[in-house]
Amino acid sequence: MAEEEDPKEYRWETGYEKTWEAIKEDDDGLIEGSVSDIIQKAKRKRQAMKRGFSKLGMMRHLYVLLDCSEAMTVPDLKPTRFICSLKLLELFIEEFFDQNPISQLGVIAMKAKRAEKISELGGSSRKHIKAVHALNNGVQLVGEPSLQNGLELALKTLRMIPQHASREILIIMGSLTSCDPNDVHLTIENLKTEGVRCSVLSLSAEIRICKFLCTETGGMFGAVLDDAHYKDQLLQHIDPPQAGNQQEFSLIKMGFPHGKTESGKEPPLTMCMCHIDSADEPAKLTSGGYHCPQCYSKYCELPVECSACGLTLASAPHLARSYHHLFPVPHFNELPLEQLQVLEPRDPPVTNCYACQKTLVIGTDKMVYECGACQQVFCIDCDIFIHETLHSCVGCTTIPASAQSLQARKPVPPPHSLSVI
Repeated sequence: MAEEEDPKEYRWETGYEKTWEAIKEDDDGLIEGSVSDIIQKAKRKRQAMKRGFSKLGMMRHLYVLLDCSEAMTVPDLKPTRFICSLKLLELFIEEFFDQNPISQLGVIAMKAKRAEKISELGGSSRKHIKAVHALNNGVQLVGEPSLQNGLELALKTLRMIPQHASREILIIMGSLTSCDPNDVHLTIENLKTEGVRCSVLSLSAEIRICKFLCTETGGMFGAVLDDAHYKDQLLQHIDPPQAGNQQEFSLIKMGFPHGKTESGKEPPLTMCMCHIDSADEPAKLTSGGYHCPQCYSKYCELPVECSACGLTLASAPHLARSYHHLFPVPHFNELPLEQLQVLEPRDPPVTNCYACQKTLVIGTDKMVYECGACQQVFCIDCDIFIHETLHSCVGCTTIPASAQSLQARKPVPPPHSLSVI
């Protein structure tokens, strides 16, 4: 008698929802309602996973370890794993600096049993995107990756980061094997001791050593199913993580640069410090720029760490964009549209989204979302836009009574959240 096949899924597929089993016909024999319900659940999946913390590592120092081995030539992610990873990594870098403007990022490539820095830790998204884009033509995908060499190279720099900053490593792993010179468990123990949070995205399957690394250091592990799932898994690492127990709480000295001009005179032509040693983009004489308030060094863009005196230079909007992570917009109440329009009609009736004025249809928009403060109703797209991009409720900011009540309920920030001198 032949043995029956094991109906269980692979471990990395256990969270996958079989959408074809969730589709059901309604009373009229249509499946439009089930399809729209699946789409709404998929859109709100990332938002439902977010939780508010009182302590966040908002000054992040993140190294991205990218597998550049022969395994990245597999075409299961179109056109190949490597090209798909480069495109998503460029998107990730843009979103990372948009949501974490006072953070720094670096890229390390792992190939041929070695690790090589592609870009140093820095706060310029343009520099990192250019370095990642250059990998498309400048790197040969050969050999095996070395997980230990990549971790040691990143740890060498992250070890020098102050204790009040968040130290993180994100590994994009396509290979099922790693060629390491020594015992990788010793490196994992050093990462745990230094308080470095390691997360892994596997493009092939669940790997035990990678899962062990994430468990020991408090990171997240994920195995991608397709390119859409890959994008969702990667974008989960944009929000700042909860502050670890080893992070210290201290006052952070920051500077707010200004233009150094004299009344009635044009600013002199000077060179900036950020391009003075750059071989790719040599420094030019320019009149504009940002001057460090401590040593008067000039820089082209913010935020940046002054190379002369070490002061962190930022602007007020950068701090404001970082602040919204501490007090995010509360989740809206999910309500059936039929309940608002038919069972419990309001005065005036709910027929349009308050933000985009889209007409709400029962068949297409099964669920709508109500703000608990201003009682305004929004569609699914506006709900996601408010929580992930705008970070401010449209109704609460446009209705005076709601804005005053919201300001009265706003909590006082804890002293360890973000302090600036």
